[in-house]
Amino acid sequence: MDAYFASVEQQANPKLRGKPIAVIGSGGRTVITTRSYEARKYGIKTGMNVYEAKKVCPHLIFVVGDNEKYTHTCKELQKIYLQFTPDVEAYSIDEAFLDITTTHHLFKGPEVIGQSIKDQIKKLFGITCTAGIAPNILIAKLASDIAKPDGLKWVKPEEIEPLLRNLPLQELWGIGSGLAEKLEAFGIKTCGELGRAPVSLLRNKFGIMGEHLKAMGMGQCSRPLSVHPGDPKSIGHSMTFPKDLSERKDIEAEMLKLSEMVGRRARRYGFIGKKVTLIVRYPDFETFSKQTTLYDYTNSTHEIYKNALGILNSIRLEKNVRLIGVSLSSLLRDSGQMLLFEEQRKEKALLQAIDAVNDRYGDFKLIWASYLEQTEPPRVISPAWKPSGIRHINVKR
Repeated sequence: MDAYFASVEQQANPKLRGKPIAVIGSGGRTVITTRSYEARKYGIKTGMNVYEAKKVCPHLIFVVGDNEKYTHTCKELQKIYLQFTPDVEAYSIDEAFLDITTTHHLFKGPEVIGQSIKDQIKKLFGITCTAGIAPNILIAKLASDIAKPDGLKWVKPEEIEPLLRNLPLQELWGIGSGLAEKLEAFGIKTCGELGRAPVSLLRNKFGIMGEHLKAMGMGQCSRPLSVHPGDPKSIGHSMTFPKDLSERKDIEAEMLKLSEMVGRRARRYGFIGKKVTLIVRYPDFETFSKQTTLYDYTNSTHEIYKNALGILNSIRLEKNVRLIGVSLSSLLRDSGQMLLFEEQRKEKALLQAIDAVNDRYGDFKLIWASYLEQTEPPRVISPAWKPSGIRHINVKR
């Protein structure tokens, strides 16, 4: 999708069309999550804070993001994709891969499918997208990046080598600035040079990843679509607070809230875990994490919280706290085995009752007493949000 959040907001409010806008969160520490193409012309970038953006573009319009709009539209977009193939990977809230290998002949070819999807999205939602077509997802994503905005580009097999020959490394999906710097230390600055580099050199420096990098430089990618994603490796939530926390009781209350969010998702999707991780970030963005291994597998809010609290008790907080995260990992499917002790059975029944009430009437209609004095910080939807599966979370305005 092209400037997805911003495009949705401009379509919803005609007064914003053709103007530089930036979508932000509702909190005081918010940053820009998406900016319109009109704003990009002034140098507005994702991650800028409001003050920085106003200096660059004084007439920039800030719009508080509406997660319900974006997630609803994402789900509707999936219905369009499925008209052309059952093999669809919802890669993120604004991006999807479609494998049309076995279906494109039914629709007069890849370009016709790409244009049909673009036309339907424009007609139904009034927003634009860019379609990239190629033999694999690596080059398809590159093609869509090159053709943005509102474009369509088909890279055929014989066109891959000329396309990559002088392409800077960071233009290729999966190569960030840090990796690019390491490769440049060996005189490798373009994708073409990466594809021609001796595999022995790359393997000595990067291990088995070296072979993968060489293949990328040659435009090769064997990764299949994740149409039916496997089980997750972890379930976690984090919060950046409206103001830094210094009081221990406030920090513990937020940890309980996060433990409930993690436990509830684990219970909803039938997972139990044996490792709890606590993440702490200070105002200067210094971040550290520490984990502990549990005696047994669990998805109990209180077990997650108790172990997260144990981690907190084992460290000394040097500064106020900007962000806290709690996650549960080493996951297994919950077999539903009957609990041995009456106390455990009562706790499980209580958690199930709380989940049922909150599922029916809305998040946190029932909450733990120690969290009553806290105010819920605004949530910004993650790009990793999915329209289904464990990465799907309920959102609200």
